[in-house]
Amino acid sequence: MFEAVQQKLSAHQSHKTLTRQNSDHLLKDLLFDDAGHRMIATHATKAGMRYRYYVSQPRRHGEARTARLGSVSRVPAPEIDQAITSTIQKNIAEQNSAASDRDDPIKLDHEVLAILVSRIEVQRTQLVISLKPTDRSTEAANLSVPWQKPPSKRFRKILMPHGALREDIRPDRAERRLRLITAIARGRRWLDEIMTGSITDAGQLAKRERCTERQINLTLSLAFLAPQLVKAAVEGRLPRGINIERLRDPDPNWATQFQDLDLTPIS
Repeated sequence: MFEAVQQKLSAHQSHKTLTRQNSDHLLKDLLFDDAGHRMIATHATKAGMRYRYYVSQPRRHGEARTARLGSVSRVPAPEIDQAITSTIQKNIAEQNSAASDRDDPIKLDHEVLAILVSRIEVQRTQLVISLKPTDRSTEAANLSVPWQKPPSKRFRKILMPHGALREDIRPDRAERRLRLITAIARGRRWLDEIMTGSITDAGQLAKRERCTERQINLTLSLAFLAPQLVKAAVEGRLPRGINIERLRDPDPNWATQFQDLDLTPIS
């Protein structure tokens, strides 16, 4: 196997498109789902960013309702490219450790992979790589790689109430989160005005803001929230129900604030 790869690399050594090939879909025409459908290289552009995928042919052509799809019909290209190339590089290194003193891993472009690999099947919990025989006396081999498709939507690490299950907890709605963040920012701004002397007390603030001193004091109290709580509010990681009313007038001790809210701090 090592000699076969070396010969192909030598043929590409002066090829001007080698760098470009390394950045394209490495597994084009090699990838199949476990229903036997070829997985097509494609991409999507969101907010100016280009995201590469491999998609089962029936799904790509709008036939998902009539054709039987594999257990995984769409995978992000960078993750699966990396899993395959690292596995093959490791396999080459293990088989040829005595044949070469190279320390650096062999660079695999699409054409080199096409020489080494006949087929890659994407299953729910693993990738099965079918290698081509390197000579007439060698039988084809299969490599199995434990692998799972990364979740398409990564859950935010929400602050969890004690004893709650993740699937039962939802973050607060966007409009309520905005209201809370605005109130925290207002409380901090007012506290800064008092600390710098531009405002003498809550009474003066109440006159300026045309509200009661009690409302001023409750908003000012939000400036004393634990930094972790403020950060969670900004990032949308507070569970639904942890709103302005529950966060007002917090205990001066940050750990006690979490206890009062029945939340588990992030370590």
